[in-house]
Amino acid sequence: ISGALLVCLVSTTIATRGLITSARSVVRALEGEDIKRARGDLAMIVGRDTGHLDGKDILKATIETLSENLSDGVIAPLFYLTAGGIPLAMLYKAVNTMDSIVGYRNERYRYFGMIAARLDDVANFIPARLTGLLIAISVFLFVSMRNIREAARLSVRSIRTMFRDGRRHSSPNSGVPEAAMAGALGVRLGGPLRYSGVIVEKPYLGVETGRSYMQACYDALKVVFVASSLGVILSASVLYVM
Repeated sequence: ISGALLVCLVSTTIATRGLITSARSVVRALEGEDIKRARGDLAMIVGRDTGHLDGKDILKATIETLSENLSDGVIAPLFYLTAGGIPLAMLYKAVNTMDSIVGYRNERYRYFGMIAARLDDVANFIPARLTGLLIAISVFLFVSMRNIREAARLSVRSIRTMFRDGRRHSSPNSGVPEAAMAGALGVRLGGPLRYSGVIVEKPYLGVETGRSYMQACYDALKVVFVASSLGVILSASVLYVM
């Protein structure tokens, strides 16, 4: 592997660490019963309004952003780095950044924003589904250390939920890793959200199983770490062979 490609792989691991650190900060604030700080920390990593959220909603939002950013910020760049080297990976990052800035369908950026959003939808179609698969594999790997039958059950549930609920989302991609994570953890994600004071209806992903959302959030952190590690290993292996 060339030095430049190695730097890209390392930068991906740094992105993973930053994502996990930010999410863990939210969880620890809740554990310390500092909901104001938890809302503030969450606002740094999500686009929705957070000032009205209770503890459960904060944890749900944290799990959702972990799932989506695992796809957009880690697996997708690795996929394009492996498929086309640094130029394609950089092109993907440009499209993803453009979508995050102007991809909202409003009058100011109506046409340019729509193009950016469509390009991002196409670019993330395969990576989002790879991410869902990696989530299912990851939950199997870390749960199998204590109970292999339970690990298999959770992995199958993750895949089933991904196929059943992932397509309900308005985005062709965002719902896929979120649904896979919901199935893996046994929680229900999604539902109505508030953006700049406006309520936006979102579909529910997964079903309630009575699990603690705090424990589910900690498990989500483990899943993200394992899935990211698998992504880096697979990418490095392919690049080494090539």
